[in-house]
Amino acid sequence: MIDQSIFSKTEEKMKKSIEAVQREFSIIRAGRATPSLLDRVSVDCYGSAMPLKQVANISIPEARMIIVQPWDKTLISNIEKAIQKSDLGINPSNDGNVIRLVIPPLTEERRMELVKVVKKKSEEGKVAVRNVRREFMEELKAHEKENSEDEVKRAQDQGQKLTDKYTAELDRIAAAKEKEIMEV
Repeated sequence: MIDQSIFSKTEEKMKKSIEAVQREFSIIRAGRATPSLLDRVSVDCYGSAMPLKQVANISIPEARMIIVQPWDKTLISNIEKAIQKSDLGINPSNDGNVIRLVIPPLTEERRMELVKVVKKKSEEGKVAVRNVRREFMEELKAHEKENSEDEVKRAQDQGQKLTDKYTAELDRIAAAKEKEIMEV
């Protein structure tokens, strides 16, 4: 009998691959303001680099605007510089108390570029899922002598079904993100 923990470990790794792709997708802006756009921005303050969300409050008052309100007003210029250095392509405006980020509408050309990025990230996720399947199959081979040929074949089929399930989930998530990018 094949140990069921192999299946649960494999499924857990595949879920993590999906979650990683979803995090990547949340960063891709679709013309709407979301706090996750600023997740990768780190600010130099107090002698070290800190994530922006640890030094400021981030709010969305309108569909195309993000407001960053630092808890320590002396950090406002550091936050502004960090946003400018990031690859967001958004220019911050600073009034001394808060930083406003206006999200520009996407051009058709930029939308097509973002769709390509989504497809690339989706394919990277599929590769990660297939790598998990490959590890699973190698682990099955290690247990091949202990189990019958039929049990191994059933386990391989079950592993393939898991792979198909998570690959289809990636396709669904990518299609939804593409639709979001093209409709805004």
